[in-house]
Amino acid sequence: MNRVPLEKKVLSENDRVAAELRERFRQNDVLVVNLISSPGSGKTTLLEKTLEALPRTERVAVLTGDIQTENDANRLKRSGFPTKQITTGGTCHLDARMIDKHLADWNLGELGILFIENVGNLVCPSSYDLGEAAKIVLLSVTEGEDKPLKYPSIFFKSELVIITKTDLLPYVPFDIAKAEENARKVHPGVEVVRVSCTAGYGLQEWLQWLEVKKTAVRQEAESYV
Repeated sequence: MNRVPLEKKVLSENDRVAAELRERFRQNDVLVVNLISSPGSGKTTLLEKTLEALPRTERVAVLTGDIQTENDANRLKRSGFPTKQITTGGTCHLDARMIDKHLADWNLGELGILFIENVGNLVCPSSYDLGEAAKIVLLSVTEGEDKPLKYPSIFFKSELVIITKTDLLPYVPFDIAKAEENARKVHPGVEVVRVSCTAGYGLQEWLQWLEVKKTAVRQEAESYV
C-alpha cells in the first residue's frame, strides 16, 4: 500500500471517531476548543490565565498534548481544574483516538468547556478533526506576520486567530495590521483577538468569545431535543 491511500485510510478512521466524539459532546452540552500554534506561541500561558480568570464553579477540563514531557500539564494542574497530559511519543499532532482514550474516566455530563492544547505545530494538527466545536490558532508577535500565508490550512480552518505577546510589539519588527490582513486573505471574516497575557490585554475579549461560543453550543444542543 502506498503512502497516499494509507493517509486517506488513517484520516477516514480519525474522522469516524471524531464524529462520534462530536455527538457525545453535543449530547452533553460541552464546548470543545482545539488550541493550535507553533511551539512557544503561548498556548499554555493563555490557558493558565484563562483558568485563573474563570469562576471556580465553571465546569472546565483540559487535555494538553506534547511529544515528550508533562511540563504543560503540571503547570495547568495548579488551577485546580481537571487536567491530563497526552504524551504522543513523537507524533506531531493529537488525533481523535487519543482524545477518546483520555476522556474514558471523565464524565462529560459534568463538563461545560473542554480545552484541548494541541502539540506545537501548524501543519499536522490542521488535518485532524478532534470533534471540537472550534479550532483556534495562536500567532505570536515574535513570529512573522506572513505565517497565515505560509500555513494557510490551519488559518482557513480556525474560527479565531489570537495574536499573542502583544506587549512585545514595541521591541519586535512585527506588523500586526499586516498579520490580520494576511489571516483574512486566507479566511475572510475570521475573528481576531489581540492578547498579552503578561499585561492582561485582550483577555476579557477572549473570555467573551468563549462565552458567546458556549451559548451557541448550548442553543444548538437544545435544538436537537
